[in-house]
Amino acid sequence: MNISVGSVNVLTLFVTIRDEILIPASGSMFRIGNNVTTITTFVSFCSCYDSFVDINDMFYCSYPDSHRVLRKSLDSSLNSYSIIAGGGYCGSTADLLCNPYGIFVDINLDLYVADYSYSRIQRFHQGQLNATTVAGGAVSATTISLYYPAAVILDADKYLYIVDYWNHRIVGQGPNGFRCIVGCNGGGSASDQLAYPMSLSFDSYGNLFVVDRDNNRIQKFVLASNSCSKSCKSRVTTIE
Repeated sequence: MNISVGSVNVLTLFVTIRDEILIPASGSMFRIGNNVTTITTFVSFCSCYDSFVDINDMFYCSYPDSHRVLRKSLDSSLNSYSIIAGGGYCGSTADLLCNPYGIFVDINLDLYVADYSYSRIQRFHQGQLNATTVAGGAVSATTISLYYPAAVILDADKYLYIVDYWNHRIVGQGPNGFRCIVGCNGGGSASDQLAYPMSLSFDSYGNLFVVDRDNNRIQKFVLASNSCSKSCKSRVTTIE
């Protein structure tokens, strides 16, 4: 099935629990129903780098150029939005971001941001403008260094998974802290390597999908049934 929204620059999309597709692009939000018979537009948004919808139908959008994350209710037709992270300029303090890329919101409404230019993952508790660094950065309490992270997600066990862009790898969290899980031998085009990965996602079976940018492919890392934990992966499938 081909879904077209015209000649717009699309960087991200999000599929809601109601199977709606949300595509922020070219100053508008395209909202496609689950029957794909109607496409509606609302709210003046610039093109987001990444987007997310939380459990309360609040839409989040990251803006690397303005160093902010914005939020708007999907249930409102108004064009109003709120700034929930970042101060509008690049900075390394707890209340600032510098080129925020990937975002994720958990069931507690805590916001996780891949703060690209400061090589850290920032967590903003609900209603708080100051973040805690949970991976990367210059904080000695974190257990792994990052090099320009591009995306971050949480799995069903609330462990972090991070696209470590310039290190060509995927970093995962577990009971014993952080470790590399994909691309651990450097960048490349082999089945167990990546080249500037951009984003990642899990399916309902725990399999991991990675957008492998410079190799022009989508990699599927299949959950090993005999692995020591849910986060151990084996067998790679390339999706052309």
